[in-house]
Amino acid sequence: MSILTIIKSRNAIDLAFENSKMIVFLEDGRELSIPLEWFPRLRKASAEQLSKWRFIGKGEGIHWTEIDEDISIENLLE
Repeated sequence: MSILTIIKSRNAIDLAFENSKMIVFLEDGRELSIPLEWFPRLRKASAEQLSKWRFIGKGEGIHWTEIDEDISIENLLE
């Protein structure tokens, strides 16, 4: 008998913005769609400011220097 093991990752590999939501792509193939309403700084930011993000660690979080915002992937998954 074989057992299927699903390995879930908590690391992001890409990020996109669409309408009023942020889409986080995880390395295990999942996609998280998060309303910008949850993050006032992101909601108020311009498209140019939103595009200036970088990963923290190996995709464990996302950082925007210009708008002083940090988001943990683990917190988004909870």
